[in-house]
Amino acid sequence: MQLEHALVLETVRVTERAALAASHWVGKGNEHEIDQAATQAMRDALNTLDIEGTVVIGEGEMDEAPMLYIGEKMGSGARHVIIDIAVDPVEGTTVAAKGLPNGIAVIAIAESGGLLHAPDIYMDKLVVPPPAAGRVHLDWPIEKNLVALAASLERSIEDLTIVILDRERHKALIEAVRDAGARVKLIAQGDVIASLAAAMRGTGVHAVMGWGGAPEGVITAAALKCLGGEIQGRFMPESDEQRQRLRGMGLDETQVYSTADLAPGQQLVFSATGLTDGELLQGVRRFGGGARTHSVVMGYASRVVRFIDSVHLEEDGARVTVRA
Repeated sequence: MQLEHALVLETVRVTERAALAASHWVGKGNEHEIDQAATQAMRDALNTLDIEGTVVIGEGEMDEAPMLYIGEKMGSGARHVIIDIAVDPVEGTTVAAKGLPNGIAVIAIAESGGLLHAPDIYMDKLVVPPPAAGRVHLDWPIEKNLVALAASLERSIEDLTIVILDRERHKALIEAVRDAGARVKLIAQGDVIASLAAAMRGTGVHAVMGWGGAPEGVITAAALKCLGGEIQGRFMPESDEQRQRLRGMGLDETQVYSTADLAPGQQLVFSATGLTDGELLQGVRRFGGGARTHSVVMGYASRVVRFIDSVHLEEDGARVTVRA
């Protein structure tokens, strides 16, 4: 647990700083400013850490800076802690810009090689909570998976709520889930936070289905591995160029990738901080002289999930953070 012990609280500081910086732009309708503020704050925070980190899941290639680009080196390197980093400075830039729920800052880290290097293409995903792990399959019909999910949770299909991104491509999926008797909760963005909700009891969410970003699938896998839940995913290239890139990275569009395939590391740490209010995390709440943040952080080795409520006091240009 060496990596986890060294960096579990540091990852919270990274997502807190990103959420705090982006919070100034929540509800102002400017997605670029929200993302840029969070990205720069996350970069600054990562570069203060005694690590030798490489971004393996980021927001673009090197020529797309100021985003945290794939291959970017992070940290001071003082302690030679070599890690891979997966980031989304703001998951849900559109919802955050509109002041809508479930915007978050999120990061996952692992030992070198502990996170799959996934291209920025679509992935068909199935996310279920711990009791259903190993009891569903992405290739099965929708109703068969819902029957298995309901049985694992000891409830009826009619009691299930399935989160699906509100996209035209999901029309048939939505109809199939409803025809089977389950409820559908449509979301505009944010399948990482939706997957966390599905993996935790008491949120009212029982699974996530449908196409979303492959990079987010890797970040989700890191969290699901810590929680004991399951994600299954298949890359869905939409062009010959994407297929060639996928094959060039040694990946197979016919394979169903498991949680362990997407996040094979044994020293995984995941952290998310709420930017706007949601079912699982509260957003940044500003007050005179400071702000309050709500985060979740977890590690695979320890199997401990921590919810951290922090008050950040600003006085004479200095910041003092109090965590509960």
